[in-house]
Amino acid sequence: MSRTSVRRLKKKLPERIAEIRGERSQRQFARELGVFQQNVNRYENGTTPHTDFLLTLATEENVSLDWLLLGRGRMRRSR
Repeated sequence: MSRTSVRRLKKKLPERIAEIRGERSQRQFARELGVFQQNVNRYENGTTPHTDFLLTLATEENVSLDWLLLGRGRMRRSR
């Protein structure tokens, strides 16, 4: 994968995090995930999230890591 492709994928990550959050406030979303609201804000504004956050987000929100990181497939994992 080229550096350009990686940059393009990283630019979409904040949008996908915001999409998962939906209508919930950043504060409410952060509480539900057990993280600080400031971190959610940073991640939605382009700071690369920590692996722990991404795994917690995928698990708690039933989101596919392929969709979250790469934009592939469906957002929600089948149960």
